[in-house]
Amino acid sequence: MANSNHDGAPRPQAVVAGDLDGAGTLNGRVGASVFSIGGPDGRGGMAAGPNPYELLSASLAACTAMTIRLQARRRKIPLSHVEVAVSYLHGGDGGRDSFERSITLKGNLGDEERAQLMQAANMCPLGRTLGLSADIRTNDNVSVGRAASYDDDLSELPIPNIDPD
Repeated sequence: MANSNHDGAPRPQAVVAGDLDGAGTLNGRVGASVFSIGGPDGRGGMAAGPNPYELLSASLAACTAMTIRLQARRRKIPLSHVEVAVSYLHGGDGGRDSFERSITLKGNLGDEERAQLMQAANMCPLGRTLGLSADIRTNDNVSVGRAASYDDDLSELPIPNIDPD
């Protein structure tokens, strides 16, 4: 599938837009899918919907699950269900940020098949991209550490408070 307009110009994969009046809600669009994006609305309130860190975590979880499913189908591994949970964490004391990824595989799987599917998780294309700037740790429990807070990070940006007077 080409990612370009009829005139051959590149077409964005995702678009986010919103008005500054009203509720201040941002709406994301990917193809025909439209969704609200949450987080600070710029007026002290919170817009409903997943924030950018949650969307990034969901993207890694989706890519991982798709990669595992593809590998299971190609190798005819009897996987009946896959679940991937992801949390994004900031690195402490200037360390690298990380994603904690928990994978649950169900089906009549032998140890070798389970190992092949867990290895496939590390071939996820999005994981490879994110792994350039953050560590991705796969385990059976995502409750390690405190998830990064998009709201806190946004509030720490050095944006000057300009008084309209």
